[in-house]
Amino acid sequence: MWPYPRIIAHRGGGKLAPENTIAGLRAGLAHGFHAVEFDVMLSQDGIGVVMHDPDFGRTVAGRGSVASSTAAALQAMDAGSWFGPQFAGERVPLFTEFFEFCTANRIWMNIEIKPAPGHDAATGDWVARTTAELVSTLVPDPKVDTGSAVGPLLSSFSFEALAAARDAAPDMPRAYLLDKIPDDWEGQARELGAVAIHTNQKHLTPVMAKAIKDAGFGLFCYTVNDPDHARTLLSWGVDAFCTDRIDLIGPAFA
Repeated sequence: MWPYPRIIAHRGGGKLAPENTIAGLRAGLAHGFHAVEFDVMLSQDGIGVVMHDPDFGRTVAGRGSVASSTAAALQAMDAGSWFGPQFAGERVPLFTEFFEFCTANRIWMNIEIKPAPGHDAATGDWVARTTAELVSTLVPDPKVDTGSAVGPLLSSFSFEALAAARDAAPDMPRAYLLDKIPDDWEGQARELGAVAIHTNQKHLTPVMAKAIKDAGFGLFCYTVNDPDHARTLLSWGVDAFCTDRIDLIGPAFA
């Protein structure tokens, strides 16, 4: 059984706000989303920041990389102007502040471990340890109905990063991200102790969806932006998906 939300805002605000920013989370909230997928990478000084690309040039201007920049330097960068002038000055958030905003606003988190090249194990270890520590400090408020009693889900394309996450925080649930499902997917997933397979909706087939579900794994797809195809995927047994089109596919779509 899939215990998590079924429709998840991709990187915060999807197509409506700069990705992996607090502004993105606010955009998701404005459209009723209390579930988000986002990326965490390590800075030069070993601190998790919420960014997708290892190198600058797309969401932050200039040359350079996350792994060669301190967390303080990254926090000072403008991560909003690329998307639109109304987002100028939106900053690169630390993972800890992103987590705190999500918990304060009852947003469930799919935390993708996104290691810069060569930093797989260190990133998996840091994200899992830090997430487990943050989760351990949360005190449930009996007066607040969050709609879900489950904690965050970690995911990654990197086998090495997920293995490090498994070793660092065994109780944190993990999902194995795969673009195309390889022949040995099940053995790899079981070695990682994964509870779910996350995969590219472009390559999924009904036969493979059934095999994953029959093996007892949750099945999540990225990134689903067409409502008709979303319905098809759900009919195949897909448990959940993330979407950029939070304006077309709402949180109650499923």
